[in-house]
Amino acid sequence: MAPSHSAQKALRILESAPAVCNLILLEGVAQKPVGDVILCDVAREDASVIVSDLKELGIPEEGSIAMEDIDSQISDAADRAEIAAKGAPSDAVVWEEVEAHTSENTEFSASFVIFVVLACLIASVGILLDSPILIIGAMVVGPEFGPIAGLCVALVQRRPELARRSLLPLAVGFPLGIAITLGFVVLVKETGIVPDGFSVTEHPNTQFISHPDAFSFIVATFAGAAGMLSLTNAKSGAIVGVLISVTTIPAAANIAVAVAHGDGGEAGGAALQLGVNFGAIMLAGVVTLFVQRKLYQRRRRKHLGDASREAGGLPVGRSLRSKSNRQAEGTR
Repeated sequence: MAPSHSAQKALRILESAPAVCNLILLEGVAQKPVGDVILCDVAREDASVIVSDLKELGIPEEGSIAMEDIDSQISDAADRAEIAAKGAPSDAVVWEEVEAHTSENTEFSASFVIFVVLACLIASVGILLDSPILIIGAMVVGPEFGPIAGLCVALVQRRPELARRSLLPLAVGFPLGIAITLGFVVLVKETGIVPDGFSVTEHPNTQFISHPDAFSFIVATFAGAAGMLSLTNAKSGAIVGVLISVTTIPAAANIAVAVAHGDGGEAGGAALQLGVNFGAIMLAGVVTLFVQRKLYQRRRRKHLGDASREAGGLPVGRSLRSKSNRQAEGTR
């Protein structure tokens, strides 16, 4: 949606772009802001480069750009648009979509803290009962991957504000979760309902939580890469597998359990496990995003020479956007 003067430029760009089909112009129907509405379908592979052209026209400042996925479409024109946009739709990254998802998942809220606390409490019971099932349940409940993913995006795109917003939920949620879990374990201990024979150092089925090794780093690295690919490719189903693969929440809970039982060594091992997992997920996430971003930047630079830009009054071979935005997109 945009004022008529911008909408006409956008229309010419979209008409000339081979990855665009089913183009519709509704003149003068927009009331707030006043202007035209354009509807079109864009092959996922070229979605971000087309949106970048529309941003150069200043449409977000004067109007808006809304995006949604199409579940299914029967159209020869759509098939031709997908063929024109080189690459596989399943591998395409719509960066505006990634930014929207990470912005939603990095908000510091009461619900995030509650989920962290509940996950830690469930994990603490799993440790006390030496129950892997409860540990897995705690991993699924834990909401920490969202802020971690947001932090990876912030580092790759050099967005300090997003980095701060991503760190805040983690910096507050985990210490609070550990503190409340510590109080819960102390209460359980004082009331005498700790399972008979429980030893803070001897719980074989969940021993891995506080004894990091090379495989702890390897698994967390694989999980971090898989999680980031799931985020960028909108394959949300794989996120559950990622959450089950790493022991961030259980490690935090084990710190509380060990402290409540006065075992500093066990608490230190759990803290090390927590650090190893965070570090490995961050490393894998940043590397995965960096490679995907470089591939997009190469595609964007190639698109700058496309004739569709000239049709909309944009310069061919260079971007009109600010220096900071050009650096983010890899344009010159």
